[in-house]
Amino acid sequence: MLFAPLWLPLFAVVALAVRFKLGSPVFFRQRRAGLHGTAFSIIKFRTMREGAGSDSERLTRFGEFLRATSLDELPELYNVIRGEMSLVGPRPLPIEYLTRYTEEEMHRHDVLPGITGWAQVNGRNLLDWDAKFRLDLEYVRKRSLLFDLKILILTILPVLIRSGISHGGEITMSELRPPR
Repeated sequence: MLFAPLWLPLFAVVALAVRFKLGSPVFFRQRRAGLHGTAFSIIKFRTMREGAGSDSERLTRFGEFLRATSLDELPELYNVIRGEMSLVGPRPLPIEYLTRYTEEEMHRHDVLPGITGWAQVNGRNLLDWDAKFRLDLEYVRKRSLLFDLKILILTILPVLIRSGISHGGEITMSELRPPR
C-alpha cells in the first residue's frame, strides 16, 4: 500500500462526493483486456448518472471535473495492488476490442496495462487510434524503469492543465474500428 497515507484520504473524500452527487453505486466497473489479453474488471469512480440516454446526456458537471482531474482513476490503484495493472503501460481497453486489433497491435498486451502511459503523455484522447497504438507499441519496445519514471513525471503536467481529455468534441474516445 505504497503511499497509502497520501491517497487514502483523497480516495475517501472523492468516494463520499460521488455518493452524495451521483448516489450508488460509487464505482464503475468494466471488463478490460490486461496482460496477454486476460480479462479483468477495471474499477473507477462513477462519473455518469444511471439510466438511459447518451454518454453526454448522462455525464454530470461533477463527473466532468473527476475526469478532467483524473480523480476518477484513483480506484485503479486497487487494480495495481492486485497485479492486474501497473502504474505505467498501455491503457486497458474494453475486452470486446480484442477482435479488432491487428496482429502487431496485439503486442500492446505483452505488458501490464497502466494507469498512465506513453500515449497519455503524448496527447491522451486527442490522438486517433493509430497514433495511440503506435505509442503503445513504442512503449512495449522501450520499456524500462527509467522510461516509466519519465512517463510518471510527464503525466503530472497534462493532469494539472487538464489537456487531452476528450477527442473531437466527444466526451469519451470514439469506438475502435469495427471487428474484422
